[in-house]
This record gives sequence, structure tokens and C-alpha cells, in this order.
Amino acid sequence: PNHLGRPRILPAPGGAQALARPVGSAEQLPRRPPGAACPLPRPVAPAEARPQPSREDSRYRDTVLLPRSRFPAQLPGRLQPETELKTQEKCGFSELYSWQRQRKTKQEFCLHDGPPYANGDPHVGHALNKILKDITNRFHVMRGYKVHYVPGWDCHGLPIELKALSEVKGAENLSPMEIRQRARAFAEGAIEKQKSAFIRWGIMADWANCYLTFDPKYEANQLRVFYKMYDKGLIYRDYKPVFWSPSTKTALAEAELEYNEQHVSRSVYMKFPLLKSPPKLTSVIDGSSPASVLVWTTQPWTVPANQAVCYMPDSAYSIVKCTTTGQRFILAADRVESTAAVLDTQFEVVSTCKGADLADGSCAHPTIPGRVSPLLPANHVTMTKGTGLVHTAPAHGMEDYSVASHHQLPTDCLVDESGYFTEAAGPELKNKNVLEEGNEAVIKMLQAAGSLLKEEKYVHSYPYDWRTKKPIIIRASKQWFVNTADVKAAAQDVLKKVKVIPTSAVNRMLEMLDRRTFWCISRQRCWGVPIPAFYQKSTGECLINSETITDVIKIVEQQGTDAWWALPIEQLLSKEAVAKAGGRDVSDYVKGQDVLDIWFDSGTSWAHVLEGADQRADTYLEGKDQLGGWFQSSLLTMCGLTLVVHGFTVGEKGEKMSKSVGNVVDPDVVINGGEDHTKDPPYGADVLRWWVAESNVFAEVMIGPVVLSAARDDINKLRNTLRFMLGNVEGFNPETDSIPPAEMYIVDQYMLHLLHEYGSKVTEAYKQYDYSKVVRLLQAFCSRSLSNFYFSMIKDRLYCEEAKDPKRRSCQTVLAEALDIIIRSFAPILPHLAEEVFQYIPYKKGKGVFRTGWINASSAWKKPGIEEAIEGACAMRDSFLGSLSGKNALEYEVIIVIEPGLLFELMEALQAEETSSVSQLNEIMMASQTTLLSELPKEIPSDANIIKGTFLINLEGGDICEQSSYKVIAQPIAKAKCPRCRRYTAESSSTPCPRCLQVLAAGKGST
Repeated sequence: PNHLGRPRILPAPGGAQALARPVGSAEQLPRRPPGAACPLPRPVAPAEARPQPSREDSRYRDTVLLPRSRFPAQLPGRLQPETELKTQEKCGFSELYSWQRQRKTKQEFCLHDGPPYANGDPHVGHALNKILKDITNRFHVMRGYKVHYVPGWDCHGLPIELKALSEVKGAENLSPMEIRQRARAFAEGAIEKQKSAFIRWGIMADWANCYLTFDPKYEANQLRVFYKMYDKGLIYRDYKPVFWSPSTKTALAEAELEYNEQHVSRSVYMKFPLLKSPPKLTSVIDGSSPASVLVWTTQPWTVPANQAVCYMPDSAYSIVKCTTTGQRFILAADRVESTAAVLDTQFEVVSTCKGADLADGSCAHPTIPGRVSPLLPANHVTMTKGTGLVHTAPAHGMEDYSVASHHQLPTDCLVDESGYFTEAAGPELKNKNVLEEGNEAVIKMLQAAGSLLKEEKYVHSYPYDWRTKKPIIIRASKQWFVNTADVKAAAQDVLKKVKVIPTSAVNRMLEMLDRRTFWCISRQRCWGVPIPAFYQKSTGECLINSETITDVIKIVEQQGTDAWWALPIEQLLSKEAVAKAGGRDVSDYVKGQDVLDIWFDSGTSWAHVLEGADQRADTYLEGKDQLGGWFQSSLLTMCGLTLVVHGFTVGEKGEKMSKSVGNVVDPDVVINGGEDHTKDPPYGADVLRWWVAESNVFAEVMIGPVVLSAARDDINKLRNTLRFMLGNVEGFNPETDSIPPAEMYIVDQYMLHLLHEYGSKVTEAYKQYDYSKVVRLLQAFCSRSLSNFYFSMIKDRLYCEEAKDPKRRSCQTVLAEALDIIIRSFAPILPHLAEEVFQYIPYKKGKGVFRTGWINASSAWKKPGIEEAIEGACAMRDSFLGSLSGKNALEYEVIIVIEPGLLFELMEALQAEETSSVSQLNEIMMASQTTLLSELPKEIPSDANIIKGTFLINLEGGDICEQSSYKVIAQPIAKAKCPRCRRYTAESSSTPCPRCLQVLAAGKGST
């Protein structure tokens, strides 16, 4: 018991016990973070920052244990990238993946790599994606998991074909095999460039065993998935409207579109004269006065394909009379005023009816004499623009096609694959481009027929081909489809069970799935995996069954899909398969010329890459564009457990990257520097990795010179922190020199407690893929908890105590643990720096950081109650330092007066004697001498500064709660400055202080 009759809260050094109190966030410690309340007025500075010693104390210079390390604080110029390359080689970066795959562990982690497209040089989008994946994989390797990660490339498709042929004269005359050979060569070149970049960025993988979508085994597996879905009825062939790119002459999926918000269309208002009045309106519409339905469209070129006019049954419609011409029109009641304004006229409402009253009416086609366009109900009609009556061309609209299917209307397409009107469109339109002169011709036809009421430019969002950046059309054709309607509900149910980061992305993907009734998977090109179907020459009937697909897959597995084009049909289609299908001869059939959509290519990658019976990955990690692309195509064929969705890279002002703007960032220039190093300095790969980690990757990710320079500065600050710790563990061996936590200084125990807390928070942030939080935690801990707080206090103990003194060994033990934990905490993000600094740790030999596990912070370090002692002392220390106005704290002594109670007991644990210059409390106060009293001294010098304050103690979850007041008296110290330690603790400026004399007498202060 102490003098107050209560057990001590904290014992004296040598046996501090744990106290229970909830711990605050490591990013913001309870009350004020130690060292963050005010700048520290000239604490004991590192040797390099100190003034040159005078002649009197120069003789003691070599007796001080200053930090020693060859680890460079900075790597300027070319040294950074050169050091990284040496580190990669020395530390076995290329062997790490194979090494961890050979470990005997039951814990597996599979990150399935969404294949980047093999159509160009590596860019910062690649860096963002691959580095995020690598951080994830390295974290799991260090945690003891056997990581499964097979990098791949998407190698087929139109973008590669177009680039491969862009510089070939007469490309249109090349055979399919010649096109395929050129496309393959181009893709192989792009793969090698990208692979070299990924290796340079430090991406851990077995780069000799990647997956490529043009590998024969991959193609064979893809065809197996195709037939399995076909056999279940999920894949079918049909004639229906699809997104069609005239510029590339192929069907497109919705994921292959981008929308031009400033597209200008030539919209028209036109009339369809009533041929047959709706029965319910015969009394209103006088046969002697002709009436027309009023229609608006932004695509006049589709009018020749019109088969009906649709109305909304539940909406109100008006019969109006034009006050200037006397003509009668039918249009939506809600659109009367706005339409009259557009037509620069006035409408007199004759009568109003329900849309359903328009049933059984019909109109004359506006340009084709004799053709009848019935009035039909449809739920897709809207009242937000136009006239509330919709021109319906089943060959050129998804909803239009649904109406036609329901009412058995013709769906003839009058437009060919190049976007030109066919002969069926008539001599006036034949061979005219529908988006150009064909559109103009239709408008003139409307005008000549007296059907055109108004033409005007209309700016709106319109779909473009994402490759050619040219507008698409909707065009009916025979295509292959995945019936997503049949699997959509199951896919949405599965998706709801998948963890999606960020959670907002799941709703976007569910909405996309909900809108997707079918997925067009056929493309009219030759660089891809063929749809393995044969067609009867005379009937066009499709032949595909288990026999035909088995034969084709066997050939593809051996020769690749080139065989489809290179071999005659007799070698691809057997007589037995034809006979089983009821056919007579192989020569009656032709090979299909369509290839599979590349989203189907990559979406079936799991079938080739993933191991195990269930073929599931733990994580898919891609950009937000894949919500409608690879994520969706993978989900419709299988599923992963976690989807991580990141944003796109943009310039420093949030603008889209563009060569014309000049804000494109080349990863190679970031790493190795540009032609002018003053403008584009070499940063190395770790700066690129730090940029990825520190960014909020779930939104758009900004990059540019300012961002990269700041990232380099952040890493240099981290290097300085590491260098301080490295320099001060020289001559220390944790195995023989460590001090048990129970025998440490209380502030050292407190640092172990903070290290445990830091390790836990960092680990959890990695688990949540929140790498920017990892960076914030790292920076806060290194800056506030280590540099500003701990390092500034322990320098005297480190430099001036005898080398093997337990007090010095105590903080060296903490530094060794902190060094190890800090390195491991950032190793997944900065692998080059982690391995580099690991080589400079004097007692670490052999294995690198990635082969020796994750953070190992003992649970015995967790002592929440210890915070009360340290933070109480820090509160008084901040009061003292804040009163000095930048003066040297060592020129002062401190008197602390605390009323009897818990706070006094805690301070007694830090300083047992009344006055001391070597106590734990004095070390925290950073003065030359500290006195601890329970009441004010009788005599206080007139020049003393008295600061008052209070401190709230909260222990054992609030069971012990006490607010104590204190006074801090700062006054100039009367003693002389010690020529060795520079503290004012000596009797004479020419004679070291008692502590230093003791160290010198032992003869062990010199290094």
C-alpha cells in the first residue's frame, strides 16, 4: 500500500502491470497525441544537427553512442531505380511466387486476374490495377497463405485486329488467316511489353506460366463452357435488333459502347394520316376532316422500316386543331403546348380521350404508299419528350422488336452491315449511308410526301463504338445470344451474397443485370474464337451437338482455333455427326463465320485458370468499367466471393487523360525519368506503388507531377524514420540483449502497447482492401508516435548511457520491435524499400521480409491502462514546453505539483524520488531536472512560470474515474551544462555530470 492506503496503480520500473481502459484510434490517440500538442522547443538533437562542440567538450565526442548506419536517407537521381533493380535480383523477387506455392499450408487465397487487353503499351491504368492486386497478394503471402495468382491477357477482338491492320495497305484484301497471323503477332508484342513493365513494378507472379486467351487449351475450355450453356438452353441463335457498328461491321454488346453526350441528331416532327379511325373516336373525328397522328423521332432514317405507331394506354391524348392550317392531329395531352411551341403554331383542343381509346386505329405510312401502320399499345412510350406517340421500326429498336413480336409484325431490315440502305429500301435510298446521305434522303421523302412538319437539330446522348469512336445503329440480324433473363435472377441472388467493395458498386451491378435481357455474344470478325456451328446451305439451319463440339474441341486443343479457318470442313465435321442430325452429306454444310465476343473469352477464364472442383476465386479486383464487362460475364458463368471495384486514373485536376491535353503519365517515365530529369525525374517503382496505395482507389485516382513528387517526399520521410531506428540498433542483438517488457521503462512499455494497436489496425485495413488507411496509419505512427514523441525523448538514453545499460537496452528493444513491425506493415506496398532496409538490419541474416511472416506483436504488449501514466505526464510536459516560447527546455528545471490521488500515484511510478535528472518522468518532461511534489513549495522564485491544468483519469472501463488538477512550475536551472550530454546537470561546465562521470569511469561509453 502507498501513503494514501491504496494499492499502487503502477509499480516502479521493473514490474509495471497492465491496466484496463478502452483504447482510442491509432489515427487519433485519446485526448492529445503525444508530441502533437505543440512544437518541441529544441530537444536533444541528433548529432548531425548539433552545433560543433567547443574545445572543452570535443574530448567527449567519441564517448557518445551516436547512430550508425550505411542505409541512405535518400536515393537521388538514377540511384532509386538502380537500387530497386539490384534489390529485385538480390532478394529473389522472381522466385517469391514459386517459393510460396511450395509451402505446406492449408490456407489458400486465390485472386483471379482479370486479363488486361493486349493492344498497346503499359499505362497508369495497368499500374493502378496490377499494384492493387500485388499489395493484396503480398499481404496474404506474409500472413502465411498459399496465394494462387495467374496473370493473363485478353488477346482476341477487334481493337487488336484494327491496330494490327492499321499500317497494312490493302488490309481489306487479306484472308482470314493472314489477318489472324498479324493480329496474333501484334498481341504477342504487346504482351511482352506489358509483362516487362509488370515485372519492373515488382508484381509477384510466375511470369513463365501466364494464361493467354489464344492458347489452344484455353480456347478448348472456352468452347466447353459455350456448349454446356448451349446444351442447357442458355445460348441460342435468333434474328433480332442488336447494337451494330457500321464502322467495324460487327454486332456489339452494351459493354462495348460509350455515350457521346454532345451527339447531334436531325430530329423530325411528322404526321401519319389516319386511314382507319379508332372505333371509340369515330364520333369525335369527322371523316370529312382528315386527321393525323403526330410523331417525333431523332432517327429519320428508320422511317422506311416503320411498321406501327405506339401509344401509352393509360395516358391522356388530345385531338387538336391547328389554328393556322385547320389540320387535325392526335398527340399526348401533356405534350400539346410544348409541341405547338416547337411547331410555332397554336393548337385548339377539340377533345381528350384515354390512350386505350386509340385501339384498332391505323395510319398510312408517311413515305411508302399503300403500307399501313397500325396504332398499338406499348408500355415503353414516355411523356417526357416528343409527342407521346412513338414511331416503331422493329428492325431498329429493342422495344420496337418486342411490340412486333407480340403483334406478329414484320421485322425486315433494310440496312446492310456497312450501314447502307439495301436494294429492298428502294431506288431512292439504295447504297446510301443511313447516318449521312441516307438520313437526308428520307427527310426529303417526308417533305415530298407532305408528311414533314418540322426538322431541327437535337443534342443528346448517343451510343458510339468504343473502339472507333463512331456512332452505332440498332440493326436486326441473325446473332447468337445468352439468355440472361433465365439466369439473371440466380445471378442477382448470388451477387447479393458476394462481398463487394465499395458496397455502392453492388447496386450499380444489380441495376445493369436487371436491364440486361439478353447478351449478344457473336461478332462478325475473324480474330477470335469461332462459334463452332455449321449451317445447312439451303435452309440455313444450324448444326451443333455433342458430337460436333467434341470433334471441334479435340482439334482446337491440339492446333488452336486457326484450324477452323485452315482446315476443310470435312476435317472439322464428321459424317457420323451429320447423319445423327438427319443430314445427308458434309458438303451440304458450311462453317459459321462468327466469333465469340471477347467478354465471353475473358468471362470464361475461370474454367481454364482456377483450380479445384468448385472453381471459385476468393477475390476479383478490377476497374469500375468491369461492372458491365468482365465482372458480369464472369458472374453469368460462375462467381467469385469478393469483388473489389476501383476507379479510373485521371489528371491532377480530375480531368480525363489525353495526349492532346498533355497530361498522360507514362509509368516508365515515372520509374526511369524522362529525357529531361529536371522536368521528369526518375522516381522508381515504389513511388508508383505508394501513389496507388495512398489514393482513394474507389473513386477516380489523380496522378501528375505534384502527386508523384509528394509521394517521393513521403517515402523519404519514411526512410529517415527507418534510418534513425537502424542507426540506434547497431551493436544490439535481440536474442541476447532484449529487455523483458515487465522490466522496461514505462514509456517503452507504452510504445509496445501502441505498436500492438498499430499492428492490429493495419492488419484490419489490409483485410478490408483499404490501403489508403494503411498509409495514413503508417504516416501517423511514424510521425507522431515515433519521431515527434518517442525518438525526441529517448535520444539522451540512447546516446549517453553506457552501451549495455538496461535503460538503453530497454529502448533499443522497442526500436528493434518497431523497426520490424513498421517494415512488415508497409512491405506489401513498398516491397523494394522493405527488402532494401531489411538488408541493413545488423542482426537480420538470410531470409527476406516476405519469407519471414507478417507483423508479430505480442498480445502481452497490450496494456491499455498504461496510457494514463504516459498521457498524464505528456499533458504536463506539453504545458511546460508550451510556456517556453521556443527556448531550450534543457535550460530549465520543472516542479510538478499534484494534489494527492491517482494522478500523483501514476507520476510516482515514473519518479520514485522527489527530485531527479535521470528519472522516467524527467525523460518525458525533457527538462534537465524534475521535482514531483504534492503541494506547492514555500518559496517560488519570482521568475518562475506557473501553469495550471487538469487531467481526467479513466480506468477499468470507467469504474475508476478521477479528475486531478496539477501545476507545472518552470524555472531556469542553476546548474552548469554538462560538456558530454549537454544537459544542465553538472556542477561545472568543465566537468561532466554525475551520470556521465559514472559512464566514463566504467570505460564503456566509447564506441
